[in-house]
Amino acid sequence: MKIRKIVATALLTLPLLASVSLWAATPEESFRSNFPGIPFNSIRPAPVEGLYEVVSGSRILYYVPGPEYVIMGEIMTRDRRNLTEERSMEITGQKLKGLPLDKALKIGSGPHTVIEITDPDCTYCRKASAFLSARNDVTRYIFLYPLPMHPKAEPKVRYIFCAKDSGAAYEEAMTGKLDDMKFETCQDGAAEERLKAHREITAGLDVSGTPLFLIDGQVVGGANIPLMEKILGAKP
Repeated sequence: MKIRKIVATALLTLPLLASVSLWAATPEESFRSNFPGIPFNSIRPAPVEGLYEVVSGSRILYYVPGPEYVIMGEIMTRDRRNLTEERSMEITGQKLKGLPLDKALKIGSGPHTVIEITDPDCTYCRKASAFLSARNDVTRYIFLYPLPMHPKAEPKVRYIFCAKDSGAAYEEAMTGKLDDMKFETCQDGAAEERLKAHREITAGLDVSGTPLFLIDGQVVGGANIPLMEKILGAKP
């Protein structure tokens, strides 16, 4: 009789233990178990109760434990604040702040700090660069990111890194002076190492387009000149 009672108790307890075990799983453990094909960088509570923010590369997803839903979309407040976009900019800003500035192409010595991710054959990059070049109150830290859609961009980056004055060569590229130029292969090992470093650094940002800026700690996507002017203030 005692054996039957023990067995019955055990059988009644098993579902409860399974439920407790499931309930005790962290959101990270539960997400990893239920969505093994989605890699993620971090999971944390979202602004909506019961929802978790999942950062997966350059994407932000939302996860609901229990029913095991993944929601792909944006959270908008009634006053039209896009909380998903704000969070995405915050994450991007954190990445940009962590870049090794000693690896960047440095131009200027002004009080405003500008970190740039740019492509010498990107029209909007050139527009933003023209705006920044006209100011003497910025220190620019430039990381070159030649996009695959611009086959002549990488040879221009090599030219910039091989030049004795990389800053002047950069201005040549961004003002179109190199567009009709034929480039010889650079044999400079230091320039090749610098190009490799810029490739690795920009790849780690999960950036899909250019230009991208961090101006005095604020992220600016694209050649948003009005926003850049607002951050930097009037030209001295």
